[in-house]
Amino acid sequence: MTAVPVADAAHGWQALIPHQGAMCLLDEVVAWDANAIHARSRSHARADNPLRSDGRLRAVHLCEYGAQAMAVHGGLLARAAGGTAAPGLLVSLRAVELRVERIDDLAGALDVHAEKLAGSDASWQYAFRIEHAGVVLAQGRAAVLATGG
Repeated sequence: MTAVPVADAAHGWQALIPHQGAMCLLDEVVAWDANAIHARSRSHARADNPLRSDGRLRAVHLCEYGAQAMAVHGGLLARAAGGTAAPGLLVSLRAVELRVERIDDLAGALDVHAEKLAGSDASWQYAFRIEHAGVVLAQGRAAVLATGG
């Protein structure tokens, strides 16, 4: 996996995430290649994280971190091929394992990994894993269906 050139970050990989503003949960793309992406986030500790309820951010929301990494990966692949990624709809989460109850109390960054397992013009399947200080917090698989624009 190769590091993302500074120019890529400056040219708005954040626009590759369907959500914007505070709902854009990832802070940086560390590295990516044709098969996988490694992103990093500190948004879990922010008081304005829109997924918080009762002042807490529950581990189930780590699935959204994984989904956003998937979206960025698909967008980067499409951009590298000279195009844009088709919009998609998250339709399935499988084999999700949550190893903590909440994440808002964790100091430091989350490392968000997504690996493309299969893909076509109509759908994509990824495995995702979110770690904190080298410890796996959540992992699972997700499927996305193209919505056709």
